[in-house]
Amino acid sequence: MDIQTGPNFLPVGSEVPDVTVADQAGNPVSLKDYRGKKIVLYFYPKDNTPGCTNEACSLRDDYSELQAQGFEVIGVSPDSETKHRNFINKFSLPFTLLSDPELKLIKAFGAWGEKKMYGKTYDGLLRTTFLIDEEGKVSHVINKVKTKEHGQQILSLLAS
Repeated sequence: MDIQTGPNFLPVGSEVPDVTVADQAGNPVSLKDYRGKKIVLYFYPKDNTPGCTNEACSLRDDYSELQAQGFEVIGVSPDSETKHRNFINKFSLPFTLLSDPELKLIKAFGAWGEKKMYGKTYDGLLRTTFLIDEEGKVSHVINKVKTKEHGQQILSLLAS
């Protein structure tokens, strides 16, 4: 199965950190505000890039099914609120995107670390999804995200 926990990811069973960042409209949002609801919290590198667009559109396409299972979908990247608003409008995304340019929430979940591309090593956002239960605890960590079918990847995990 494609479910693993990396060395720095917030582990299954952990309580979500109390970090506040802004949504696409500039409103402060803390995951504690979602207590009593289940969350698909997905971390992605950058708005309007091919993989991130595929992932967001997959979650958009499966949004009603995820909602039917009681989940809110929230995306997080270092992009600005303005970039998030444009991304939402361009692709008709029905869910919240959080702007985390200071990497507070990203690092709190361990979704920042060493990456390799074209033979170069650098620090960057690690595409990762956390499923969070109604008590505000991590129930699953997905770090091998299938961007084009991420919604179905999550739904298959929930069904198993």
